[in-house]
Amino acid sequence: MLYLPRFALIVPCLPPLFPHHTMATHEPVAADRSATAQGVGPRTTLYDGRKAAHRLHVLVVGCGMGGLAAAHCLGQAGHKVTLFESAAAIGEVGAGIQVTPNVSRLLRRWGVGDTLERVAVRPEAIVLRKYNTGERVAYTRWSDMEEQYGSPYYHIHRADLHKLLFELAAPFMTLRLKSTVVEVDPDTPSITLSSGEVVHGDLIVGADGVKSMIQRVVLGHTNPAEPTGDAVYRAVIPSHLLLQDPELKGFVQVPEMTGWMGPRRHIMAYNIRGKKEYNIVLAHPDDGSVESWTAEGSADKMRADFADFEPRIRKMLSFVNSTLKWRLMDRQPLKKWIHPSHKVILLGDACHPMLPYRAQGAAMAIEDAAVLGNLLSRLREPAQLRPLLQAYEGLRLPRTAETQRQSRLNQTIFHLPDGPEQEARDAGMRQAMEAELRMVREGAAPGADALEGSPNQWADRKKNEAQFAYDADAAAERWWRESGERAVGGERVLSKL
Repeated sequence: MLYLPRFALIVPCLPPLFPHHTMATHEPVAADRSATAQGVGPRTTLYDGRKAAHRLHVLVVGCGMGGLAAAHCLGQAGHKVTLFESAAAIGEVGAGIQVTPNVSRLLRRWGVGDTLERVAVRPEAIVLRKYNTGERVAYTRWSDMEEQYGSPYYHIHRADLHKLLFELAAPFMTLRLKSTVVEVDPDTPSITLSSGEVVHGDLIVGADGVKSMIQRVVLGHTNPAEPTGDAVYRAVIPSHLLLQDPELKGFVQVPEMTGWMGPRRHIMAYNIRGKKEYNIVLAHPDDGSVESWTAEGSADKMRADFADFEPRIRKMLSFVNSTLKWRLMDRQPLKKWIHPSHKVILLGDACHPMLPYRAQGAAMAIEDAAVLGNLLSRLREPAQLRPLLQAYEGLRLPRTAETQRQSRLNQTIFHLPDGPEQEARDAGMRQAMEAELRMVREGAAPGADALEGSPNQWADRKKNEAQFAYDADAAAERWWRESGERAVGGERVLSKL
């Protein structure tokens, strides 16, 4: 694999730097060699082949999942894209990530479905357990996700997903590394880099994360994300270590997402990379961690924090030599994502950071990008940009706000102290599990509202339908049919008067 030159300021289309992988490290890790999308983007047709007649130069700030997805979608829509990243090289840290059906359908549409099958794992179910005994209190089958919601559920390594998005975006963008944005003129619009260089464009997309500088420009004031009181340890364990232990091998042999719920803490664990690695995430009360994906934590402190969890967990944690520690931040939904000039907008964590307890953070950013690209593929003249951006905000803000709410709810559900509320939670989860197992045995699905409001949110079929059956492109196309063509056409007429 080629490496990104650390001295380069402008890098169009070189692959990202993913140095050697270790069990848990603050350094970027190696992407799986099978995780490749080179050449896929130009061979894939999106938006029924529609390209914007009025071509914008879009300045995307931030090279995370959302920024790369935006570069890909806007490039597919016919726009020129320059992406700015403050880091000297591109890479991802060692951790797993969940690709839910609302995202896997987009990735399949973008041409990387076969690659996902090679490098990711389809979980068969989610199982939730009591922290100290390991007793199963919740079970929801996931092996039928494609049948139920039209696309599979995957577990994948972050580095692999990031590399796929990078390689999809690369043909459509110019990547500028070591390019920290220090100032934005929202009216021109333009950005000023730390070097003093001023870069002009037609639209600025702030995909610069939870500490977004672009958000301050859009809102006109600082709106810092708030600590949630939680932090997480993250580690990846080689699966062969679990397979050698009779008590642990089942976690690899039957690929489920397994959670252990305890007072103020919980654990989520699942297989990645073709079941060659086992990803484990441990949420606990924040005791002074930092807002960073790359901060190293103490493995000994991690083991001490979870010493009262069941013996199988303690055995797993004995395999961890080092861990990453990450403070979880949150923000109430913003009232707007668009600067009054309609030349600066927000995307992803810059406007809707969320707890990972619903596995939808990256998913929402990728959906944002898909909707934005679809809408802007219809841009025929400058006056139409305003209603198309308003549609982007109108379609995305309510959905991301509801997803944030569901993520916060799981924080409460998972972390109940031992006592009456915890017992009621477990009873509700067992009821849903019994209904699920009865359905598996008898083949008769419960009514859509039978499990509504279950404390196991993955058992709630109405929530699942809303979350997982969502199609970002279909939402944008539906808006166009129902009101967009009329609204955008009206702008076109007014611009000619």
